[in-house]
This record gives sequence, C-alpha cells and structure tokens, in this order.
Amino acid sequence: MTALWQRQPVGIVGLGLIGGSLGLDLLARGAEVRAWVHRSATAERARQRRLATEVSTDVRVLADCGMVVLALPLDRLLAPDPTLVDALPAAAVVTDVGSVKASVVACWGPRLGGRFVASHPMAGTVHAGVEAGQLDLFRGRPWVATPDATTAAPALVAVRELAEALGAHWLTCEAAAHDRAVALISHLPVLVSAALLQTADRATAAAPPLASLVRALASSGFADTSRVGGGNPELGALMARCNQGALLAALERYREAITDLETLVRAGEWDVLQQELATCQQLRPPFL
Repeated sequence: MTALWQRQPVGIVGLGLIGGSLGLDLLARGAEVRAWVHRSATAERARQRRLATEVSTDVRVLADCGMVVLALPLDRLLAPDPTLVDALPAAAVVTDVGSVKASVVACWGPRLGGRFVASHPMAGTVHAGVEAGQLDLFRGRPWVATPDATTAAPALVAVRELAEALGAHWLTCEAAAHDRAVALISHLPVLVSAALLQTADRATAAAPPLASLVRALASSGFADTSRVGGGNPELGALMARCNQGALLAALERYREAITDLETLVRAGEWDVLQQELATCQQLRPPFL
C-alpha cells in the first residue's frame, strides 16, 4: 500500500535545520508539504527557498494533513502552544524530531494517544534557522523512534516509511534508553568540546602572543574536537536542561576517565598510557 506521506499532505511545524531539510527532501520525492511557522519573515524566506508546497503563519495550513512533524525547539515542544494542539487534524499521525524523548513522550502521549510517535533523526549541522535546511540531511543517518505500549502500530509504520524514504536507518528503543545513549554520544560531546575551547582560551588570555600562536597552529584535530562546542548555543543549553539527569551521569563518567588519564601522565606511566590509547583506537570504529 502507498505510504501515508505519499497519500496525504505532510505538515511540518517549524522550518529550521530539521524541518527545512524534511521539507526539501519530501518535495524532491513528490510529496505535498504544508508548513506552519510563527513569523511572517520566516514564512517569506521559506517560500523563497521552496521549503514547502505551502508556508503560512496560520495554523489552519495543517488541516487535512495525514501526518504532522513537530520540528520545534525542545522548550516549545515541551510547552506546546494550545493553538497548535487544537489545530492538529484529529486523524493525523504526529511525530517529533526532538533530541530528548522521555519528557516528550510524557508531554505528547496523553494529548494524542496512540497516534503520537516520538522520534529523533540523528542528523544535524552547526547551522540553524530557515537558511539551514539542506537536501539529503538524513541519508545514511540513524532515525530512532521510542514507542511505548500505547503507540498504535499503523502510526509507527507510517513514521518508519517516512524515515526510510529519506534514506535514514530506522531503529527503535525505549525512551529512557534513548536519553541515556544520546547523553553519552551527543549531549556530552557538546560540553566536552565547549570545555576544550574554554581551556584554550583561558590558558592564553593573559599572554596575547601565545594566544595568537595557539590560534595560528590550530588544525584539523582541534577543529574536529571543538566543532560541536562551537555550534548552536541555544540547542546545547536546551539539550542539557531537558536531559539533565542522564547528562550529569555521563559527565561523572567522563570526569573519572579524565582523572585516570591524568594519573597516568603525572606518574609518567607512558607504556600504560600507550596501551590505553591503543584500546581507544580499537574502540572508535564501531561508533562511526
């Protein structure tokens, strides 16, 4: 049977990086896309970029959509506009793209019942806003859903068909497990990367010649390890706020690892340090 996203219009709420990329990908595959945004300026630029078939600041643009994707920042996703909730088509499958899932399930599940599917495409760039959307952002990337006992099977299938049509790798897990996992591989790296940038800056703040030299010598290694810390600050703060418990646990484990490595350096245990780094060399490939 033809997938839901092909049979009926797809609504997108928010046209930032994820929402805009969804719109571009769906339009490229022949879907009808209706988008709701808050600002007239955003709507106009989205029309210029052709991010959707129809873009409006009137929530009624979502009427008759068979599926609606909530591509909102976490704070707005977890404190939804009542106008939006009331305007969602009664029969539509609704999904989200938030990077935290337990709190999203608790917020939206009671409102929408089995037709809500909490999901998270693991794709992104350092860019944000209506200019950030790009084609094929999701190709080859994980797209995880966190269904619970109330999730309707047809709704889960509809979201899976959407994700796989965009080239994403589909998987499912429990919401709490998702949040612990992303704390380790997504949210923790943002703070670790930020700490690296702060360290380089503060260590050279009182010595301008050294600061200039550090910046001149910075190359691909520093660029790779500092990239996410220099990304969207609003997103980073929201991820920490909405996944605080899991992130604190991840930070504690990271602190222990740093302490262990510091101990080896202080003691001059170079052979042991080399063994630890060799282990890390073997650990890395499965993560990529």
